[in-house]
Amino acid sequence: MSVENKVDRVYASRSNQELEERYDQWASEYEADLNKDFDYKGSPRAAELLGRHVPKDARILDAGASTGLVGQILAGLGYGNLTAMDLSQGMLEESRRKNVYRELRQMVMGEQLDFPAGSFDAVISMGVLTVGHAPASSLDELVRVTKQGGHIVFTLRPDVYETCGFKETHAALEAADKWQHVETSEQFQALPKGNPDVYHQVWVYRVT
Repeated sequence: MSVENKVDRVYASRSNQELEERYDQWASEYEADLNKDFDYKGSPRAAELLGRHVPKDARILDAGASTGLVGQILAGLGYGNLTAMDLSQGMLEESRRKNVYRELRQMVMGEQLDFPAGSFDAVISMGVLTVGHAPASSLDELVRVTKQGGHIVFTLRPDVYETCGFKETHAALEAADKWQHVETSEQFQALPKGNPDVYHQVWVYRVT
């Protein structure tokens, strides 16, 4: 099966259970496929922005960790207290092999997370807040599990921001004084080999 077909199959999932199963099936080949057919630039950009605001001793949640690429980059930057969370156990097993996470937890974005309030100094979420994956409501839980003064860093497609409830959720959280906008990156082509017309941005918020 081609990488494009695997991507289409994942995005066609009709439930979280089906999404989990399809990521489990893809997990062992996911990173090789990504490196072969895509040129994903989101992870380094997000890690760079996180590094501007988050100290090296911070406890960080990688929400939607996939195979652990973000964790690997953060570890290379000197971050050592990392927790991986993903809905796919297969993906978490791939993350485990990176040997950069202190803890790996299977949870679903969009549902209540099994972490106490204020558990983390920062959260990073790459390529997860999108159509058919984590809805805009996921941000409420990411805010809840982040300490006051902590940061949430995530990627989001501009079209998804405008049409899938994220714009409204961002504004509602700010109006409720739950977070404050820090910065948003320029738009960039995250997948120029696989899908050159798809743009992403990295958003940074501080929990208030």
